[in-house]
Amino acid sequence: MASNRKGRDFIARHGETVFNLARRMQGDHPHTPLTRAGFAQADAMGAALRELLGARPKLTLWSSSAGRALQTLAIVAEHLELDWHQARTDDRLVEIGMGEWSGRYYADLQDEAPGFLDFEHGLYTRPPPGGEWYDSIATRVSGWLADTDDDPGDRLVIMHGMSSRILRGVMTGRDTMPQFDAPVAPDLPQGSIVRIEQGVETVAHRGTGRGAAPA
Repeated sequence: MASNRKGRDFIARHGETVFNLARRMQGDHPHTPLTRAGFAQADAMGAALRELLGARPKLTLWSSSAGRALQTLAIVAEHLELDWHQARTDDRLVEIGMGEWSGRYYADLQDEAPGFLDFEHGLYTRPPPGGEWYDSIATRVSGWLADTDDDPGDRLVIMHGMSSRILRGVMTGRDTMPQFDAPVAPDLPQGSIVRIEQGVETVAHRGTGRGAAPA
């Protein structure tokens, strides 16, 4: 799939949010605004892409429908002199669904559900009650890829820590990790951008935000 995809994909992780700062579960929670650090990370992303691509590059703007991704995109688009209102949103790009854990503090869950975090990989060890697992993310992001494979030109995609790792894993042909039932790319800090072209990933900008969960 990746080798037949047209154009390049610039896949970015949104900036820090108030939930990140408070160490709260965020998941597919739709509206958790950026902190001042998050805005600074988005500024740095925009500046890096401007240096790489120049002003008004021919990019299709894509975003998760979550507010924090759209806030990040608004700042990046300003740097690139692109119209934020032309951005396309897709629910298939949202973060992992957290079910009953949505909005909970990591510290509380560590007391109630010890071992729920895989600290080595920065992922969860079990699906949240009523939530989503990584194979479901792989399915939905693969659907988005199939629908956009033939789109001409390059794409900028603003999304999330875990879901972007699954998307990148699918696009670069990584093997399924059996403990997660999905291909998983390496973690990158908030505010990072990768370029994927013909299935090959390059880090275009490394952010200064938090890394893997608990983000």
